[in-house]
Amino acid sequence: MSDRNEIQNDTLSQGREKPANVQKDRGLLRVDQNECKGCGLCVEACPPKVIRMGEQLNHYGYRTASYAGAGCTGCGICFMVCPEPGAITVMRAIQAGAVGRTGASKTGTGTIGNVARAS
Repeated sequence: MSDRNEIQNDTLSQGREKPANVQKDRGLLRVDQNECKGCGLCVEACPPKVIRMGEQLNHYGYRTASYAGAGCTGCGICFMVCPEPGAITVMRAIQAGAVGRTGASKTGTGTIGNVARAS
């Protein structure tokens, strides 16, 4: 029994075993650095907290928001609270083989309201 525990501990210490709760991102976020005015509303509103204020200044002299690169759920809340049109684009991933309201399989990109969707 102790040999098995030693093998499991060795495997974990080498990083070979992946956690069971790892999820793929359901969305992707893009912040246009030239449009962002650095108000921080998106940072406060983001449920998974994957948006932060950057250190660099844009051409207006504002610190702009930036995406952490992983963890976006594609909810679009950041887009909705942003007062600057065009500063934030949210793309929501569509699962392969997902069936839409018409019964057709969804693939490619499209928009629902103002939130962009991508596969």
